[in-house]
Amino acid sequence: MALVEARLPAVPSLPLGPVQYDRQYVDQLNNVLRLYFNQLNNVVGKLVANQGPYEVYFSDNGVDAFGRLRVSNPFTLFDSQNRYAIDNQFDTSTATGGTATYLSNESSVSLNTTTSSGSEVIRQTYRVFPYQPGKGLTVLATFVMAAPQTNLRQRAGYFNTANGAFLQQNGTTVSFVLRSNSLPTPGTPSDVRTVNQADWNVDKMDGTGPSGRVLDLTKNQILYMDFEWLGTGDVRCGFYVDGRPQICHIFHNDNEQTAVYMQTAILPVRYEITNTGATGSASSMKQVCSSVISEGGYEATSIDHVARRTTVLASIGTTFLPLVSIRLASTALGAVVLPNRVQVLPTTSQNYEVALFKNATLTGASYAAVSSDANVEADVSATAMTGGTIVQTDYVTTSGSGGAGILVAPTGYNFDLQLGVSLAGVSDIYTVGIRTVSGATTGDAVGSLSFYDLTQ
Repeated sequence: MALVEARLPAVPSLPLGPVQYDRQYVDQLNNVLRLYFNQLNNVVGKLVANQGPYEVYFSDNGVDAFGRLRVSNPFTLFDSQNRYAIDNQFDTSTATGGTATYLSNESSVSLNTTTSSGSEVIRQTYRVFPYQPGKGLTVLATFVMAAPQTNLRQRAGYFNTANGAFLQQNGTTVSFVLRSNSLPTPGTPSDVRTVNQADWNVDKMDGTGPSGRVLDLTKNQILYMDFEWLGTGDVRCGFYVDGRPQICHIFHNDNEQTAVYMQTAILPVRYEITNTGATGSASSMKQVCSSVISEGGYEATSIDHVARRTTVLASIGTTFLPLVSIRLASTALGAVVLPNRVQVLPTTSQNYEVALFKNATLTGASYAAVSSDANVEADVSATAMTGGTIVQTDYVTTSGSGGAGILVAPTGYNFDLQLGVSLAGVSDIYTVGIRTVSGATTGDAVGSLSFYDLTQ
């Protein structure tokens, strides 16, 4: 049976009544109301009829990027707040007097520029966030922008220097930008798809659109964007208004472009404030919260890759020594890689502490590609390690018993352990360190660190 549309009719404009009774006016009013109620009756009849099926349409704001009705089962890939300190999930870059200051009473970060040309602050997540084809990816970011002025540019969104989408206020001009390293020239990042507020195709936020709102970026805003990638599809940009998403502009791509609209949808959250020239006064932009969500869940499927030491690490004492380390390859800094399992086999009877370190400093490291995954490099040559943060510990005892520790991942993957990258392009490093608990006898061991690569 063919599907039947059941769209609500538009509310009619009723004619203004005359001062005195006028039969022609009453007849005209009745005709308008009769038509409207007939249309309503038709819609209700379709909804309650015993036969079907019938297709019911929901507003664009009520469905995800792939047209599925939004329900309360989003999977959070990332969230950020600054409750007790500046969120350390972001790297910060400053130039020409720019500073980032923690606002403890506002749970925010103030990004401050001077009046000098080139004064700048950039905050970008170390991690990029996995996109699963066929699922909508939604990004939320809250902020308060500085008052607009000549030569001041402010940005917030889901982007890096090559790809992504963001809100921009450049001087007094407000725009949505779809940055691409694919179009129009592959390999050359371009912001040619910059759409100014006056040209937004859904709600211009000038008081005349569906929301009735006049946009004021110097007040708190919840930026909303969702992506239908698969190499093509729509990118919808807007703001939350009174608790509901309001789409302001849609970048259409399918049946229009000759290549993918951007190189990847696996990107970081980023905030920027930049003086493109000298300004009349110093400026401050507030970064508040952000979240990246996979609409309709996230399917946890990936094989294990393994970085391993096959030669014995000898002379293990009470100071941690590096057993095996991994980092992202310089050619794959956008890969989504998460450590999964540590395994250690002692070859000398002793009691050992095994720990997984993040960003320890290694002496004598020499990296090579992991045989099963060129996105990741491993080291088994380092002779010493200092510093770093312990993210897991385990204990192994007696020769031949071995030890294995699977990292805690209550939701399928522990994305908090994902290898990140700094704004300078430096990868995180995870190192399996081992030491003896007592100094009576030195120890020997082999071991491995397995990991997931969600972009391979």
